[in-house]
Amino acid sequence: MGGIANAIVGIEDAVCYDFASDGGPMIESVQFRNFKALRNTTLPLGRLTLIVGPNASGKSTALQAIRAAHRVDSFDFHKVVAAGLKLDDSTSIEITVRLGKPRDVTASVLWKANGLFELSETDADGKLLRRSTTSLVTAIRGIEIYSFDATAISAGARLEPSVRLDPNGGNLAVVLDQIHNLQPERFELLNEEMGRWLPEFDRILFDTPGQGRRGLVLRTREGHFQIPASDVSQGTLLALAILTLTYVPNPPSVVCLEEPDRGIHPRLLRDVRDAMYRLSYPENYGEKREPVQVIATTHSPYLLDLFRDHPEEVVIANKVGQDVSFERLSDRNDLDEILGEAQLGDAWSSGVLGGVPSHP
Repeated sequence: MGGIANAIVGIEDAVCYDFASDGGPMIESVQFRNFKALRNTTLPLGRLTLIVGPNASGKSTALQAIRAAHRVDSFDFHKVVAAGLKLDDSTSIEITVRLGKPRDVTASVLWKANGLFELSETDADGKLLRRSTTSLVTAIRGIEIYSFDATAISAGARLEPSVRLDPNGGNLAVVLDQIHNLQPERFELLNEEMGRWLPEFDRILFDTPGQGRRGLVLRTREGHFQIPASDVSQGTLLALAILTLTYVPNPPSVVCLEEPDRGIHPRLLRDVRDAMYRLSYPENYGEKREPVQVIATTHSPYLLDLFRDHPEEVVIANKVGQDVSFERLSDRNDLDEILGEAQLGDAWSSGVLGGVPSHP
């Protein structure tokens, strides 16, 4: 691999980097080699990217691999190396991240079967940069993959300072309580939006299910009955977790959402899409923070329909045999001809765009 730094760092010296942002280059693309089904493919990305494709087409694997580039010691090499490879000293897994302006650099991480990894970075001219200046370490302040679970969301959480939303939605009650206590005006805006999303309810409340713990309660609009989270529908809890993520004061700089449409009524999908836009384009919503890069996966033709006018934000994942490929929808020369007056979700479901299960 060209340009790899000479130093090889042992896994025991690896850290979970706390990336800091200084104005925020976005990830333009990620190239994968030998990471599970991602044997040799590149995923193009924008501020918001919706990845659509069948099961086992590499959607979730791509998110895992991107996080691995952030947390270099977060996986077992032998569990994620592509199947069928001969494992010897030359076998490696490589992830190459291209960061856009203002840095315009390419950062690579290469893992070897012996438990060592190499980290390098080159500028736009291909010049190797010193490791101490690597944008992969300094440009991105955090990445999180969220796959929300209603049981985790409804569970009470321990009161602790600076609690963050867990990847499965755990700690939601404490996160909301922090917003309520520290930013009451923001909490009121969140409450108002919650009432629009979920008109059955008009208020987020809290209880204390045990010493040092906080629980979540929703108040009904009619009758003002207080319903504990454990008695609220799964779809309501999943929607509330997505909504809350858009109102936390300091979200991760890269947010990956696995099937944000799962369990959500189709009438709410436009709100889910707009929540992702709120993260990615804060300036359009009066937010004074850096944009969050959002990468979401879906199987829903209804959610896909909402991106018909923005094909540059849609990536189709295809799997042929053991090989996965990614294609940005806007790169297709025949897209207008294929769509015509049809819905984007219908065109995808028909198989004409690819990204659907193949049959022998």
